[in-house]
Amino acid sequence: MLYLLPYKPFCNYTVGWESMKNFVEELKWRGMIHDIMPGTEEQLKKEITAGYVGFDPTASSLTIGNLVTIMLLVHFQQAGHKPVALVGGATGMIGDPSGKSEERKFLSEETLRYNQECIQKQLAKFLDFNSSANPAELVNNYDWFKGMGFLQFLREAGKHLTVNYMMAKDSVKKRLETGISYTEFSYQLIQGYDYYHLYKEKKCRLQMGGSDQWGNITAGTELIRRMTEGNVEAFAMTCPLITKADGTKFGKSEGGNVWLDPALTSPYKFYQFWLNASDEDASKWIRIFTLLTQQEILQLEQQHAQAPHERLIQKTLAKDITIRVHSEQEYNNAIKASDVLFGQASVEILQEIDEPTLLSVFEGVPQIHINKSHWEASPVVLELLSTVSEFNIFPSKSEARKMIQGGGVSINKTKVSGPDQASKEFNLLQNKYLLVQKGKKNYFLIQIID
Repeated sequence: MLYLLPYKPFCNYTVGWESMKNFVEELKWRGMIHDIMPGTEEQLKKEITAGYVGFDPTASSLTIGNLVTIMLLVHFQQAGHKPVALVGGATGMIGDPSGKSEERKFLSEETLRYNQECIQKQLAKFLDFNSSANPAELVNNYDWFKGMGFLQFLREAGKHLTVNYMMAKDSVKKRLETGISYTEFSYQLIQGYDYYHLYKEKKCRLQMGGSDQWGNITAGTELIRRMTEGNVEAFAMTCPLITKADGTKFGKSEGGNVWLDPALTSPYKFYQFWLNASDEDASKWIRIFTLLTQQEILQLEQQHAQAPHERLIQKTLAKDITIRVHSEQEYNNAIKASDVLFGQASVEILQEIDEPTLLSVFEGVPQIHINKSHWEASPVVLELLSTVSEFNIFPSKSEARKMIQGGGVSINKTKVSGPDQASKEFNLLQNKYLLVQKGKKNYFLIQIID
């Protein structure tokens, strides 16, 4: 028997640190460790540790690519440690050269502040900022850089890393041929100073990030070593950059980035991204992006193998993440929307779908606008469809009549009984739309405008 495993909330920390799971071991079986500095695991076993991940605030929303490092913080908190999320208000003004072929445009302080507020709301869906034991904390590096002068920064930090050391980093070497400005060249020094500041002020001993950040992170550990007395150790860990089995870039759909903000990527599209994952990708992603245990995932894979067409892993993955990022209501709406396009959804379900979801489902479907006067002057279906014949729903009135009589035309998922059926028998969706289906696969969305 196939079933979906229950949704588990992330923010639920009720057991003591000593009984928490081993953070490094947990990440290992999930395939979430790429590089780890020697001594990191020993440090985490020894004591509760503060660690952080940096997020780029150059957009008002995070993407699903950011979910990987968010999950690092989730597991970190669930292992009893203190997670710190750094929003780079200062570094966002410069731009990280890692993985970039050219410099990015600078953003204003006002825009970066707004982006930070949006990102914090998204992080709050994953991290517990109110835990009595180990609350997550959000910091902005603009707060400690805004009052620091250029000369002060050079005296405090610049003298500790040589140019040779900085040029040896991959993020710099890859840009030397095409050119890199001093601004971007200095990025690793600024990020390194972030680590030093958080070590000094928040006692952070671990920085985590994607594998492309290894050079910047280790620059921070080196800076801490050189700027503190007593040869203090700081640690580093990165996770692999997620790839798709077909070689295409993770986190992108045909329409571009997959965002966590529903205004940028609808919950329906968000759900469909995960649902459409290949079996290979889904098995990898369910380890990374959910909190299901190893035993639960192995059980899912066994069930999936018995009936691959049921796509159990994909459905479980899509449900878990859609509820996490959006809500259970939005997940249910996405299911209804999927039934409309791919299943045998009733007209009642179609009428329940809100306008953004409806438009998202039928994005790419030809949309036809007709005046309200034409709608009111078309008492029967044949006349209505003839009104829009210039949009190639039907090449002619006779062709429309023939297909209606053959039972090949539906409006709002209800089959048209005959050419003379009253148009007003079909209620407008959201008081303005009619969904016309011609044959099995051809859809047209008619919008009635004033």
